[in-house]
Amino acid sequence: MARHVAVIGAGAGGLASVKCCLDEGLEPTCFESSGDIGGVWRYTESTDSRRVSVYRSIISNTSKEMSCFSDFPFPEDFPNYLPHSLVLEYFRMYARHFGLLRHVRFQTTVLSVRKRPDFTSSGQWEVVTETEGVRESHVFDAVMVCTGHYQEPYLPLACFPGIESRFRGQRLHSQEYRDVQAFRGKRVLVVGIGNTGGDLSVELSRVAAKVFLSTRSNTWVISRVSDHGLPKDMVGTTRFNHLLEWLLPSALTRRIMFRKFNSWFNHTNYGLASSKSSKFKVIVNEELPFCLLSGTVVLKPNVKEFTESSAVFEDGTTEENIDVVLFATGYNFSFPFLEESVRSAIDNNRSLYGCVFPPQLEKPTLAIIGLIQLTGSIMVGSEMQARWATGVFAGWNKLPPRSRMMAEVLKRKPPVKRNPAERENLKMSFIGYVDKIAACAGVKPSVFRLLLTDPQLALAIFFGPCSPYQYRLVGRGRWSGARAAILTQWQRTLKPLRTRVVGDNSSSSSSWCWMCLLALPAALTAGFLFSKYPQPGWSPWAGPQL
Repeated sequence: MARHVAVIGAGAGGLASVKCCLDEGLEPTCFESSGDIGGVWRYTESTDSRRVSVYRSIISNTSKEMSCFSDFPFPEDFPNYLPHSLVLEYFRMYARHFGLLRHVRFQTTVLSVRKRPDFTSSGQWEVVTETEGVRESHVFDAVMVCTGHYQEPYLPLACFPGIESRFRGQRLHSQEYRDVQAFRGKRVLVVGIGNTGGDLSVELSRVAAKVFLSTRSNTWVISRVSDHGLPKDMVGTTRFNHLLEWLLPSALTRRIMFRKFNSWFNHTNYGLASSKSSKFKVIVNEELPFCLLSGTVVLKPNVKEFTESSAVFEDGTTEENIDVVLFATGYNFSFPFLEESVRSAIDNNRSLYGCVFPPQLEKPTLAIIGLIQLTGSIMVGSEMQARWATGVFAGWNKLPPRSRMMAEVLKRKPPVKRNPAERENLKMSFIGYVDKIAACAGVKPSVFRLLLTDPQLALAIFFGPCSPYQYRLVGRGRWSGARAAILTQWQRTLKPLRTRVVGDNSSSSSSWCWMCLLALPAALTAGFLFSKYPQPGWSPWAGPQL
């Protein structure tokens, strides 16, 4: 059993890891290179350091009820989608509530993490740190790397002939972007249409002379707001919907999904996506369609080359007088502090067993937390990874033999490395992945068992949002407030909207109760299927899932 655990990074994953260590009776020491907690969510004006920070105007893509730590709901008066300031405030509340800060060493950089000479028997690591120029060496029984995947900006200049040798304008990566002031009155080309590229294009369109958005991907754009005004992830991320996706043929599921996307606006007319394409990405942006409709943002294909002041695109068109090229091309991850034998084996999260454990190690005492792309909240997935990993360190959770883990990883590993834009297409199903890790940790709830003991809760779990509280109902780390948190999540969702009450909406709640009663037979059948039959399509190590 490991006792002393090093946690590298004090962002969302690092804080959750420290808390999970304490829950398991372990002794964590968290090393944070900056002077505060929060990771990428701690906004700073400076762009000089290598630290990655969100931009000033960012709003979370996942709602508060679907993004919180599983035993610590967001305050009910917080808005459903959050600016960086409130996310950071929530992290501070979480750290204070569970007494995490006394385990964090700030302004401390981890220089190296190496196996001890007796690693095959002890599983211990030697960790060298530096604080204000003073180096220290420590010995830890286990290490949790919580630096995430937003680490090194991916800037594929070699893919754009002329950008370095001929183009005379300004070029920068989105990591350097903070606000619109430097772009006022300029003609800006944004390269890349992920969530960041969409957000920045919309924001720049308010002050720039013209914004061009270049993409080579089929991209579907969705809103955070559902048809009835509720958070879309709360309405869509349910076990019922997940079961339907498993039961229906993938071609039919994709057809239904595309039809739903196009019900908002026809993506083909906007040049964004075709329903005939098998490769695509999904981004969240309410304003981009109007910007395209109003002409403040112009969509363009991939850039073929740059001249001194213009961009030539693959369709033969040219846009002149480009002042700034802003690359929203994502990030690469790296672990320069890990010893070469370990670092070289981690190509991506599919090189890890369960996207957490390097399978080649003689002892499972190294965990990579947060190196995941999910269709839901990464923060929730990271917390579940931390619960599983600390359970392994404490001796409660067992891993398969090394040979079996390595065989599983080799079977699921992609044949080639992918750039960040292509990794977006490898997002894993939120429910599928978190359920799998929860089962490994012994904390996955049983819908079928709950139907027999607590039907009201079972129906809320199956038909309602798959919120993090579900994973605190059973097993180690069970939280006594989980049931109440699940049954009151819609109240917390509506609370910040009730700043002007105009009438009673009791009819909708009664309709929902009737729907649940009518759906009871379906829930019983689904619970039986969940418990009796394996769901291969839900495996986090299966192929690309969206």
